[in-house]
Amino acid sequence: MEEWIISKEAIGERIDKYLAEFIFESGETHSRNFYQKLIEDGRVLINGSYAKSNYKIKGDEQISIDFPEVKAIDIEPEDIPLDILYEDNDVILINKPKNMVVHPAPGHMSGTIVNALMYICKDSLSGINGELRPGIVHRIDKDTTGVIIACKNDAAHNHIAAQLKDHSINRMYRAIAINHFKDLSGTIDAPIGRNPKDRQKMAINKVHGKNAVTHYTVVESLKDNLSHITCKLETGRTHQIRVHMASISHPLLGDFVYGPEKCAYKTEGQCLHAETLGFIHPTTGEYMEFSAPIPDYFLNILRKNGSTF
Repeated sequence: MEEWIISKEAIGERIDKYLAEFIFESGETHSRNFYQKLIEDGRVLINGSYAKSNYKIKGDEQISIDFPEVKAIDIEPEDIPLDILYEDNDVILINKPKNMVVHPAPGHMSGTIVNALMYICKDSLSGINGELRPGIVHRIDKDTTGVIIACKNDAAHNHIAAQLKDHSINRMYRAIAINHFKDLSGTIDAPIGRNPKDRQKMAINKVHGKNAVTHYTVVESLKDNLSHITCKLETGRTHQIRVHMASISHPLLGDFVYGPEKCAYKTEGQCLHAETLGFIHPTTGEYMEFSAPIPDYFLNILRKNGSTF
C-alpha cells in the first residue's frame, strides 16, 4: 500500500491525471488508463473513501493506493561478459557499456545487466525490487556508461538504498555539453517529473515533480562550442542531468531526446559517463569509492576539440 499527502499545488487537477504524472521513489510511473482501472477496482482511496476518476483535488488529501501484485516473469540468465570493478558477498560494481539496458522491460527482456548478473551470481541477488530487477538498487540510462552497483542480499540492498535516499552516496558524472558556459560552476535546483505533453520524456515539473539538485563544474571549454563538465548528483531522478542541463540551454551532446535532433559526432546517445560511485559498505562500514575509465568515444571527441584532459 502506497500512501502520501497530495500537494496543494495540484489543486483542481483530476485524480487520474495527477497519478499518471506522479513519480514514485523507485522511479516508476504508470499510464492514466492504468490508474483509471485501479480506481474502478476500488484500489484508490482519498481520505479513506473510494475515489472516482473525475475527482478534482482539493489539496492536502491523503491518498492510498493498493497496487496489484506484479506477476512473476521468467528472466533467463545469460552468459554476457561484464566489466566487474569490484565484487564481494554483499555488492558487485559494474562498468556498464553503451547500449546496455540495466533491467528487463517490454522490448528489452534479454541482454540486460540483470540477465548477466543472474548468470554470474546465480541466486545470490537481492529481491526487494521485484522479479524484474533482482539486485538492482539504482539504474542509469541505456546510452549512459559507467559505474552501477548491484546488491547480493536484502540487507545490503536496504543499506545502499538508504544511502541513496538520504543523498549520502557520492555520484560524479562526466559529460560533454553543448554551448560554452558563462559561469564555471553552478547548482540547478528544479523539480523533475513526467512531461505532461509527452509521457516518454521527463521535464522540469513544479506541480508533480520531485526535488532534484545537480551541481556542475566546467572542466574546460572546447572547440565547436562544446563544454567538458562534471556533474555531482545530490538527488537521483530519472534523466536528471539530461533534463537539468537542457533546462539551462546546455543539453548534452548526442542527446536526441532533450537536445538537437542532429549531431556531428558518433556518440550513440548522450555523452554522459557515471565516472565515480562512493558509498559506505553495508557490512564493514568503511567508505569505498570506485571509478570507471572514460570510454574511447568520449575521449576521442574531447581530443578532437582541443581538450588538455
